[in-house]
Amino acid sequence: MTSRRVDVTPAAAGMLQELAATNGPLMFHQSGGCCDGSSPMCYPVGMFRTGQSDVLLGALEVEGIAPVEVFMSKSQFEYWKYTHLTIDLVNGRGSGFSLEAPEGKRFMIRSRMLTDEELDFFGLIPAVPDTAAALT
Repeated sequence: MTSRRVDVTPAAAGMLQELAATNGPLMFHQSGGCCDGSSPMCYPVGMFRTGQSDVLLGALEVEGIAPVEVFMSKSQFEYWKYTHLTIDLVNGRGSGFSLEAPEGKRFMIRSRMLTDEELDFFGLIPAVPDTAAALT
C-alpha cells in the first residue's frame, strides 16, 4: 500500500500548471493561521525558506511540471498528523502572498481523517499492550 498525506484536485493541478509556466518550480507551505487564514500558500521554489521546524508532507505529482513539495510547521503538524489533506482551488481572493491571488482564485485545504490502514502505514496506531502477558 502506498499512502500519501497530501493530494491535489484537478482544478488545483490546472492552476499549478499555469503558475509553473510563469514562475518555474513551485512549493506549498501550509500556513498556521493569522492573516492568511490557515491557507496553503504557493511560492516559487526558493522564495519561502523551510527549515528544521518544518515537516515535508509529500510532493504533488502534477502532469507537465516538477513535483510540488508541501510543507507544514512541526507544531502545526502535531494537530494535523491524523489527517489527509487535499489542496483544492476555489473562487475568491485570499489575503496572503500566494501566487494564485492575482487570478481571483485561492488554494484551500480540504481534510479528512486518515483511515486505519493509513494510520498503520504512517505508524500512528499505538501499540496495544498484551494484557494476557501483563497478567502473568
